Amino acid sequence: MIVVTGATGNVGRPLVQALAAAGEQVTAVSRSVPDAPVPEGVRHRQADLADPESLRPLFDGADALFLHDTGAGAHLLSPRDIIDVAKAGGVGRIVLLSSQGVATRPESASHGSTGGSIEDIVRQSGMDWTILRPGGFDSNAYAWAESVRTRRTVAAPFADIGLPVIDPADIAEVAAKALYEDGHAGQVHELTGPTLSTPRQRAEAIGDALGEPVRFIEQTRDEARAQMLQFMPEPVVETTLDILGEPTLAEQRISPAVEQILGRAPHTFADWAGRHIAAFR
Repeated sequence: MIVVTGATGNVGRPLVQALAAAGEQVTAVSRSVPDAPVPEGVRHRQADLADPESLRPLFDGADALFLHDTGAGAHLLSPRDIIDVAKAGGVGRIVLLSSQGVATRPESASHGSTGGSIEDIVRQSGMDWTILRPGGFDSNAYAWAESVRTRRTVAAPFADIGLPVIDPADIAEVAAKALYEDGHAGQVHELTGPTLSTPRQRAEAIGDALGEPVRFIEQTRDEARAQMLQFMPEPVVETTLDILGEPTLAEQRISPAVEQILGRAPHTFADWAGRHIAAFR
């Protein structure tokens, strides 16, 4: 059995679907009730990640764990505690969803006290481990949904600077392979989309999927910073803007890993927009 944490998220949801489609037994774990039914045969459980006793029953009979690094906080168990509970339940394989920035910006507070240290804990766990390091997600475009729905506009900084953003469904498929196939133990997979994509191009792709033009408004860094500070800590905002505005060569590199593992090219942003266009109508 495979336990998937963060099962209602942008990666967790398609991961649960991919594992169920492959015939795997799955326990989908989240802090909230799913807003859509889980696939047939999947067991959903709510769990409090601050309470180790609530987690113990989840791992009975489990042999693999998908752990999403969302950043540790006072309201959560430490990653080591979660891993210890999983090991005690018999889990021998772990796949960690980390971040490309652990390698490209190790000093950054956006990964804070969590990213690199969680990777270290996973490596030292004694389990067969795989670490996934994606770059930016296509689904970050959900931040534009309200302005597209109401004004048919997208406002973002650094209009013409490209990054190889990735479809969360591709991350999920790679995670599924690592959870039930052999050959991924001890591997770090850097995951990207198939090409560099700029904010202006992504706005245009949303417009194409809608069948209506979407006007792009380029923000200054200060304008974007003021907007982002409403929902993100300042160190995270600064690092995010640095990545968006002055990406390193490593952050713009197209990784072959998705195609090597899945046997197909990664989805484009236009593919993602077409599948999720209802959020922008």
